[in-house]
Amino acid sequence: MEEGDQQNSGDNAPYLTISELSRAVKTTVETAFEFVRVRAEISRPNKAPSGHLYFTLKDDRSTLAAVCWKTMTANLAVQPEEGLEVIATGRLTTFAGQSKYQIVVSQIEIAGEGALLKQLEDRRRMLAGEGLFDQERKKKIPKMPTTIGVVTSPTGAVIRDILHRLQDRFGVHVLVWGTLVQGRDAAAQVAAAIRGFDAMPENGSLLRPDVLIIARGGGALEDLWAFNEEVVVRAVAECRIPVISAIGHETDTTLIDFAADLRAPTPTAAAELAVPVKTDLAAYLSEVNARLMRATARKLENAGQQTALAARGLVDPADLIQRRAQSLDYALGGLFRGLDQWLSARALRLSGLVGRLQPPATKLAEAAGRLSQIGQRFEQHFATSLANRQQRLDNISKLLDANSFERVLDRGFTLVTDAAGAPIKRAAAAPDQANVMIRFADGTRGAVLDASATISASASGLAQPVKAISNPGSKPKPKPARKPADDDRQDKLF
Repeated sequence: MEEGDQQNSGDNAPYLTISELSRAVKTTVETAFEFVRVRAEISRPNKAPSGHLYFTLKDDRSTLAAVCWKTMTANLAVQPEEGLEVIATGRLTTFAGQSKYQIVVSQIEIAGEGALLKQLEDRRRMLAGEGLFDQERKKKIPKMPTTIGVVTSPTGAVIRDILHRLQDRFGVHVLVWGTLVQGRDAAAQVAAAIRGFDAMPENGSLLRPDVLIIARGGGALEDLWAFNEEVVVRAVAECRIPVISAIGHETDTTLIDFAADLRAPTPTAAAELAVPVKTDLAAYLSEVNARLMRATARKLENAGQQTALAARGLVDPADLIQRRAQSLDYALGGLFRGLDQWLSARALRLSGLVGRLQPPATKLAEAAGRLSQIGQRFEQHFATSLANRQQRLDNISKLLDANSFERVLDRGFTLVTDAAGAPIKRAAAAPDQANVMIRFADGTRGAVLDASATISASASGLAQPVKAISNPGSKPKPKPARKPADDDRQDKLF
């Protein structure tokens, strides 16, 4: 805006740029609210890739943007969670890029025991839903451990009470892994100690504990909060070594009490549960030894009585041998008598068989007589069969001769064949001047077919016109015509 414009507007006040105004507002806000504590509920927590935490603080009417820089997140005693009521400590500042103000958080505290209990219950439900508190996961505590691992503060009264009680009861080897038991680093150290004990080799130079005791003295809910952290509960649930939790007093309850294999009301009680009393163990061993001795004595006494009863039931070995020898004599006598009877019966049967035997000559004569009869019967049967077959052959020969074409030739018929001997049945089948053979009843004559002498077969009754070649100068005598019926029969025959 030019000077003339300012004068025209009637206002002589100097103007500010947006950046100048933003810096002025930022200075005013940061000066007036350099240290503030706000009680509110956390909403939409988000951790950016840069490591900064962004979330919103709200109550029933208003909201306030909040940011916790990466360098401050490691120092937070409570990590932001959705719906958690907290008291946030920090300073107000402005963000010129969006024309808004926000709080830069440096510390977060739980706002009251009710909020802690709500967070504790929500976490318990989540872990229980994953099965970390199931009874099936519990491991049995060994009755006589040789090494016990203790996770607690190395300078507190808890470790002294545990060591004193273990020494009074029964001497065992104790490994102490010192950790913080309160504060923001306590949960990570306790979880690392549990995993460290669990990772020890079973046959290493340092004996791996047979059971772990996680102990801490009493305190408020905030003081025991490290043992409610998810990282500690998961470490207890995943530990392969049986774990005894001994946190606070009997009325104090933490989440590791649900994940541990056994809960002790106090650290001292944990030592008592882990190791039996030496005097009690000695008394128990004495009682067991006495019972064993009494049982052994009763067993020996019963065995002696049974041996005496068995001895009275036994007989003298010499008497037993004599009676067995007598039984053997009786058995041998019966055997000999039976053998004699058996041999006599077999001899008698053999005599009967000898009487039934016949001389070989008689047997041969009888066999020769039977063979002669069989031979005569065979000759008779052979002669009869041969005569029958000769008679059948004669009958067949007569039937064959009666049906032969030669009998037809005897009645005056002739058979005309070509040079190859095949019968000629039709006049059309023989060409003119063909050489043919004519067979009569008493012989065969050759002839040449003459075309000029062709006569109808129906008129002459001849199968083919022929001309004899044996006497060419003489004319053949005409033969009497035959009936067509005879010609048909001859044609069918040949």
